[in-house]
Amino acid sequence: MRSERQVLSGDAVTLARELRELVPAPESVSDTVAEIIERVRASGDDALRYYTREFDTRGATPASLVVPDAELDTALERLDDDIRAGLELAIANVGRVAEAQLAVDRTVRFDAPPGVEGAVAGGHEVRVREVPLARAAVYVPAGRAPYPSTVVMGVVAARVAGVGEIAVCSPPGESGDVDPVLLAAWRLAGATVGYRMGGAQAIAALAYGTESVRPVDVIVGPGNLYVQEAKRQVFGQVSIDGFAGPSDLVVIADGDDDAVDPGALALDLLAQAEHGAGSIVVLLSGSDRLLDAVQARIDDAPDGAAIVRLIGVGDLHQAFVVAETFAPEHLQLMGAAAEAFAPDVRHAGCVLIGARSGTAFSDYVAGSTHVLPTNGAARFASGLSPSHFRRHFSEIRIGAGASALARAAAPIARAEGFEMHARSMEARADG
Repeated sequence: MRSERQVLSGDAVTLARELRELVPAPESVSDTVAEIIERVRASGDDALRYYTREFDTRGATPASLVVPDAELDTALERLDDDIRAGLELAIANVGRVAEAQLAVDRTVRFDAPPGVEGAVAGGHEVRVREVPLARAAVYVPAGRAPYPSTVVMGVVAARVAGVGEIAVCSPPGESGDVDPVLLAAWRLAGATVGYRMGGAQAIAALAYGTESVRPVDVIVGPGNLYVQEAKRQVFGQVSIDGFAGPSDLVVIADGDDDAVDPGALALDLLAQAEHGAGSIVVLLSGSDRLLDAVQARIDDAPDGAAIVRLIGVGDLHQAFVVAETFAPEHLQLMGAAAEAFAPDVRHAGCVLIGARSGTAFSDYVAGSTHVLPTNGAARFASGLSPSHFRRHFSEIRIGAGASALARAAAPIARAEGFEMHARSMEARADG
């Protein structure tokens, strides 16, 4: 694989923006996706089968869109023991981390005026409740290879969140079947229903429903440009986790720390480069020795389509500014001087700290999610978690505080032209 070497000679913020611009802008597929969504809304299963034959199976028709339970059980029974053990560890670890992210209901109590007693302790209270969504769907791509790890990340988070019905879908291959490893992962992770369908048509079916597909409340998971554009277009009908673009990784490495192994570091970069065209991996270091050693190993690797940049910096603080501006999906901090920046990181999808903490661990069994914000969205978005499958609302109980609240709020309501709002509140006041 060919890497490119450069030295940071100007502004770190400008460099970060230039690195982002290296990733080609996606072509517009908006009109095509809109047509697919509309056809699925109008024709249901017939449209799904048509697009499945057209795009996925190249002519074969799946036996059914819904995968029978018996087929999932058979796939699990035949799953390789080593793969099953790895998936079981991933499920357990992702579950523990997801459980730690669950919010609890909280009540805020406001005191009543002195000497006034009401039915509610204090003047009033607001209880903030969080409840799971009823139905969720996890889209799992199956292009170059099956991705059982994505099944784990999505289904386990939904299950821990308390979702009652968890659907999973993947595009079938030319045989009309979904890869058995995915079917086994569906069963193992706890999905309640599985569908043989993919692409924008699958997103449309999950959002609006068909004869065979129940509509859901949220759709999560990565996919190609058509899948992501479809998620964008159905947002509002359903919730989504975000728009997933090509993978990216930034590594800040302290070349003076003997714990940083150039061979392992090169493998970290090559591992993320495996995601293919549009992916970008960047190494920032102040050590020419380390950059030379890593470059030699990368240049000896097989050719790939990812963008690889090795950048020399005057000091690691410059590297940190580049990373914070770039807002990577994954950020690795390797070596004592680099690891010292960990408490100050604000813009990264996932931060891996220490020479042994390769990003690949987080893709599978570390327990954190690998469904992360890409393309700089780590400035404002979070990785997939139980919160994507839950919603919160308030319960309000007003007692002795009604008079004080009405006196404060009625003038605001009248200023906005809402007389009945003001009178509604004043009717609850104590004279």
